[in-house]
Parts: sequence; C-alpha cells; structure tokens
Amino acid sequence: MGNRIIYFDNAATTFPKPRSVLEAVSDCAENYCGNAGRGAHPLALASADAIFAAREAVAELFGADPDRVIFTMNTTYAINMAIKGVMARGGHVLISDMEHNSTLRPVSRLARERRASYDIYPTHKGGSPLSTPEILSGIISRLRHDTKLISAIHTSNICSYSLPIAEIGALCHRHGLLFCVDAAQGAGHAHIDIRRDNIDILCLPAHKGLYAPQGVGIMILGEGISLDTLIEGGNGYNSLDVSMGSVSPERYEAGTLPTPSIVGITAGIRFLREIGIDRVIAHEKALWQRAYSRLSSIEAIRLYPEGGAGGVLLFNVEGKDPDSVGSILAKEGFCLRTGYHCAPLAHKALGTDTGGAVRASFSLFNTESEIDALVDTISKIAHDIM
Repeated sequence: MGNRIIYFDNAATTFPKPRSVLEAVSDCAENYCGNAGRGAHPLALASADAIFAAREAVAELFGADPDRVIFTMNTTYAINMAIKGVMARGGHVLISDMEHNSTLRPVSRLARERRASYDIYPTHKGGSPLSTPEILSGIISRLRHDTKLISAIHTSNICSYSLPIAEIGALCHRHGLLFCVDAAQGAGHAHIDIRRDNIDILCLPAHKGLYAPQGVGIMILGEGISLDTLIEGGNGYNSLDVSMGSVSPERYEAGTLPTPSIVGITAGIRFLREIGIDRVIAHEKALWQRAYSRLSSIEAIRLYPEGGAGGVLLFNVEGKDPDSVGSILAKEGFCLRTGYHCAPLAHKALGTDTGGAVRASFSLFNTESEIDALVDTISKIAHDIM
C-alpha cells in the first residue's frame, strides 16, 4: 500500500472536502472574517451577510425558515441544547435503542440528577429491524402522562439503518409531543424536510454529509418552538438586556460564531446541489452493495444487520478482535473505525455489544476500486494471510 491512504471513516467526518469548500473558507479567513453582529464596520457586516446566506442555504435544504436555523458547536451540542431546553422543567423523554451517546448521555444525566426520566423504545429485536407499526406500537406503550419529547436518529452511525421518521413525527404530533431528530448521519445522505417529516427540532453536523469543515453544527427549530437556553452570553443583540431575549436565532447563539466554517456550509450545500443528493445516495448504495456482496461470500465475515444498503457497513471477522482487524487495515493504509462508535445502545440492538465491530463508511469521493482493495485485504485477514 505504501503511503497511500484510502479513507472509509466518513461517518466520523467527510474527507476530503470539495475544493470549492476549501476555497470559500480560505476566502473568508483571508478577506472578510470580522465578528458578525459586533459592529457596523465593513468586515463585521460582510461576516453577518455570509452567515445569513448560510442560514438561507440550510433553511432551503431542510424546509425551514432562516431565522429558525441556529449554529452550534457541533451536533452533540445541538442535541444537548434540544434535550435540556425541552426538559428544563422535568418530565419524561423517549429515545430509541439506536441512539448515539449524544442523546443517551444527556438524558442519563438528567435521570441521575432526578431532573427528568427516560425510557428506550425498540427498533430491533434479535438483531433484526422491527416493522414501522411495531416501532410505533413500542413508542405508544411507553408514553406517560408527563412525556414531553421523543428522540430518534434519522440514520444510524454504525449501519445503514434509518428510522421511519415521518411516521414517528406524526405520532408525536397526534399526542401533543415534541419530536427531535438526530440527523448526524442523515443530513446530506437523504432528503429531509422538517415540515413534511413532522420534525420539531432537527440537529445535524456541517462536517459530515454537508462536506463543510469541522467546528460548527446546526439546530433547526420548527415554527413556534421555543427552548430554554443552555448557555448565556453576548449575542450582539440588545446588550442592555440581561436575558438572551426571545428572538431566534440570537436567543440560542451566545458568543462568537465560527464564520469561516459557516461559510463552508454554504459552499458545501452548493456542492451537494450541483451533484444532487439522489446521486450521492445512489453512489453510496452502490459502494455498499459491492462491499456487502463480496464480503458476504467470505465465510468468516459477519455483517450487521442483513440488508439495508447505504453509506455505512458494519462487520466483524470471526475469531478476530475488531480492534486488531482495524489495526491491520490501518497499517495497510485504510481508515476505518472500530469498537462501539459512541453508540452502545445501537450495538446492543444489533447484537455486537461484546467487543463492538468494524465500520466502513462511504462518501461521494470513494470509488469501486477502493472498495475492492478493502475487501481483498479483509479477505486476507479472514484467511490469516496478513
């Protein structure tokens, strides 16, 4: 392999970034990176315009209003804002058995401190996906008089499994509940519309499916949704008021925003629109199917779950520790991730909670020849040739 790197860790962050994104970020940092909302001078105003342009791009992509697009540190921060903002005065929340620690840890802390309670609704049984009616039935059976919020991943970060988001959202609205969706793995990989899909709070990253830089996440609020604030501070809006005010997005954006990274969102969305999300979906599914087909023919390879083509493939080599497999692959120039992927609930649901598994995750920049090289190397590991 030599010094060649083949990157299959796009579920963590996409790499490489499109040239147009890098150029836009560089242009901002070099030419107009003032502090938006902190002055009327040309650089501050230029930054404010650039940030608003990003809000418009995000709003258009996800069917929202620009003033409901809030920039955060990352998806985890957005999810914490959502959960703690809704549950600030107590109550009960339901989360799925496929949630990331970004959701599990905040609700667990609230429960430990007796500030709120939570339950987990199933999406899998015996490692296999449940039907949509079974998932909805599991949610309904766990509703309580004080349930306020239901949370769901859009797509898992460990396999290409997606929840029936629109149906869960419709159930929430029938019962007067708020619906929060973690789209860390769905944004840019699927068509998401907060109105069509009955989503009240959508949390997503810039640095994954939107191909923007690290350092910024997004929380999108549905119309009429207001949350308690997680932090307070300067937002460039009505400085004489000791509160954060009630106007969105300023209410939720304390402190300086990462303007260059936000500019990268606009460029990343433009790149996606030029390519077409349908093309991204088709490309990732084709890579997944090629890898799945070849790996499933190797007796020592276990794939989780069966079927479900998409951008993420989870597997193990029988008799070999996932971390050892990952280390061998890394020495051969492959970038994958092993272990529990910050998602112990999901691994338990799939039956990989003893030792975890190896994850390969794809992007538009991966190729069939890279898939073949990966499978050939995994085959050698499985047959103890490496």
